[in-house]
Amino acid sequence: MTELGPVAWPPAPIRTERLVLREPEARDRAAIIELFASPEVGTYIGGPRPRDELERAVPETPERRPGLFVIDLDGAMIGTIELNRRDAEHRSHVRPDAGEAELGYLFLPEAWGRGYAAEACAAALDWFADALPGEPVVLCTQTANDRSMRLAAKLGFTEVQRFEEWGAEQWFGVWSPVTPSG
Repeated sequence: MTELGPVAWPPAPIRTERLVLREPEARDRAAIIELFASPEVGTYIGGPRPRDELERAVPETPERRPGLFVIDLDGAMIGTIELNRRDAEHRSHVRPDAGEAELGYLFLPEAWGRGYAAEACAAALDWFADALPGEPVVLCTQTANDRSMRLAAKLGFTEVQRFEEWGAEQWFGVWSPVTPSG
């Protein structure tokens, strides 16, 4: 997130029943390259990136930046979660001034189907709700991405709209830690 406001970064590692959400470290470099080179991971994000390009581009110590968590299982990276401010140029928003936080996540294929994404994303959303109370979080995914659509529903995101972009139908939803009254 470009603007964390009064939130100190990085937070202490966030521990769940099976996972640790933490900052990237040098030992994560190979897994980061594998993540972005994976054809399975690249299916809904524009395709995999060439491994040789990633070997040149990914620094020895991966970039640390506010809002980026590595998902660690038993000392090894299995994915990433990011909370970034959504740019005003993006098609959909839930706040008139835009700039809402957007949840993004990528997991290595061997971690799929075990509930790690739901566990890690729920922990990141809980952290966000404590750090920035009342702020909504948005999520955008292709409707063809069944796993991501199921995860959005499981996490409590509600549909705001669907639209066509990048040659595919996109689903845009919002999560709010505060239940609207009425």
